[in-house]
Amino acid sequence: MSMTPPPGWYRDPSYPLVERWWDGTAWTDHRRQPETLPLSLAPPGPPGRGPGRARALALVAAGTAGVVLVAAIVTGVLVLGRNDGGGGGAAAARTTPSTPSAALSPTGASSAAPSSAAPTSGTPSVVLDELNGITLPLPKGWVAPSNVTEDDVVMTTPGTYDCPGDPGLCRHGRVVSRTVTANAERSPKALAEQDIEDAANTAYDRDVLGGRPYRGITSHRLLKAGSVAVAGRAGYLVRWRVRTGVGPGGYVESLAFASSVGSESPVIVRFAFDAGAEGPPLADMDRITEGIRPMGDTDTGGGVGSSIGPSR
Repeated sequence: MSMTPPPGWYRDPSYPLVERWWDGTAWTDHRRQPETLPLSLAPPGPPGRGPGRARALALVAAGTAGVVLVAAIVTGVLVLGRNDGGGGGAAAARTTPSTPSAALSPTGASSAAPSSAAPTSGTPSVVLDELNGITLPLPKGWVAPSNVTEDDVVMTTPGTYDCPGDPGLCRHGRVVSRTVTANAERSPKALAEQDIEDAANTAYDRDVLGGRPYRGITSHRLLKAGSVAVAGRAGYLVRWRVRTGVGPGGYVESLAFASSVGSESPVIVRFAFDAGAEGPPLADMDRITEGIRPMGDTDTGGGVGSSIGPSR
């Protein structure tokens, strides 16, 4: 009797010295160097690309006499620690059902499996995006996502409000982290320019159920576009101001850069901020960008206005 292994990191059958992400049905392009030689058994079948990836957080493998695989999958979990400089940081966790994420068009960005960790003492709160190997700072006024319908949201503004258009609940701000896997394009500039329209439509035109919470986008204006350094890598951002049929409209940004781990797949971070007094400060887009770091590296610089070096 055989069972298909759950999503997780396994020894790469084509190169056993590294680990490769198995999405539950097929291999993805994500690879990483294990701290020790993995004990987990490789899933059956030849390596190949899968059409999507389940969102997964952690795989715990233990070996006793022989090799015994005990896998515990906690899907879509964000554990955020918050340090206000006074008392100890509070931690929160979120669990959602595991569902495959369809590829985005035209960038082909599929879901990253975001996770998070509580900060160490004296450091700001961060969100850990494990698959892409980055941490994102959690600015004041932002919280872990809860009861969101969009995939791969890593942070939101607290609370909801009644959408001004079709019935539903809207949020004043959200940030999404995705991995580009269904598109051969590697240029951060091309990826950001291709993604911005879809990012705007997802945020302000139609929701996942086909509703129009803002009665659609009536116009947009380019506010900013240019190179940035993100986690020590060359990146590119495009920012729009969008007007909607009802409501104050908002600001949308697509930020593209290469991951520093595994196969270095491109990453796209999307920002959607409501305009008006209730929306988060636009400067938070730059603050979050400046604070993105490789996992375990608090010294790597980056952000808007930083010098850009080679991408490798």
